[in-house]
Amino acid sequence: MPGIYEIFVTTQFAAAHALTGHGGDCARLHGHNWGIEVAVRCTKLDELGMALDFGDLEAGVKEILQGLDHYHLNELPVFREVNPTAENLARFLYQELGRRLNSEMISVSRVKVSETKGVGAVYWEE
Repeated sequence: MPGIYEIFVTTQFAAAHALTGHGGDCARLHGHNWGIEVAVRCTKLDELGMALDFGDLEAGVKEILQGLDHYHLNELPVFREVNPTAENLARFLYQELGRRLNSEMISVSRVKVSETKGVGAVYWEE
């Protein structure tokens, strides 16, 4: 079985949300400095010995986060029908990044979203 390389970047963005149907405080509008970790995997390195340049991965993540940063997430089209939970946000980022970055050589392997330090969700597909 070939070896697998996984590279990752971490970043953050600020946004507000409210969880419709939640029985506690999270039903009210509140904000987070969301922590994001994105990992990409590959089985073969390029001629430089890289899976993907970290800068290219960071640029792809930042491009998507620009559409989320300092917004009320519930008002964005992608979250009008589903609660903008950490889980749903992780799935959204995974799928958007996959559309932009996946190729024969690399694929997004997982996305971790943290609402606060030590609390969050990870999404991946098998």
